[in-house]
Amino acid sequence: MKVFRIGGYYPGLVGDVVRTHAVYYASRWGLDRSFETEVGGELSAFAARFDPKRDLLLSARLEGDAGFAGFAAVDGGDGQSARFRWFIVAPECAGAGLGRTLLDKAVGFCGDAGHEELALWTFAGLNAARRLYEQAGFSLVEERFETIWGQRLLRQKFVLAPTGS
Repeated sequence: MKVFRIGGYYPGLVGDVVRTHAVYYASRWGLDRSFETEVGGELSAFAARFDPKRDLLLSARLEGDAGFAGFAAVDGGDGQSARFRWFIVAPECAGAGLGRTLLDKAVGFCGDAGHEELALWTFAGLNAARRLYEQAGFSLVEERFETIWGQRLLRQKFVLAPTGS
């Protein structure tokens, strides 16, 4: 059984998140370097303007060897509506409940922070993540085909109205 430590920022986190996204989505979905550079640029900008009153940064590391296990963030934006972003679990950690833990912590944070809406963008085919979103109460509100990151994808927007704890 894998044991995880959930925390915030640590040195090298941005690189770990970008690398995990780039390798996973290139190998499984054929996404090109524009995806990696977008994740890297937007995540770096988020980390630079991070405000713990409205934003959340969740890292997960394997207990013991401290290897990267997963990541999720809440970008609080204007303080009312927030975005769930950069959600990923390292493939070797999938199926251990880490994704659900990260998502639950993010949703709880949004309720406590007073965000009226938590939205996320994804694309069709990421079925395990979609199951987690729907189980947490997210609803699909928009779909549209886009040519992005070197592929034609069915982009999907999910929204949740969090409640405080």
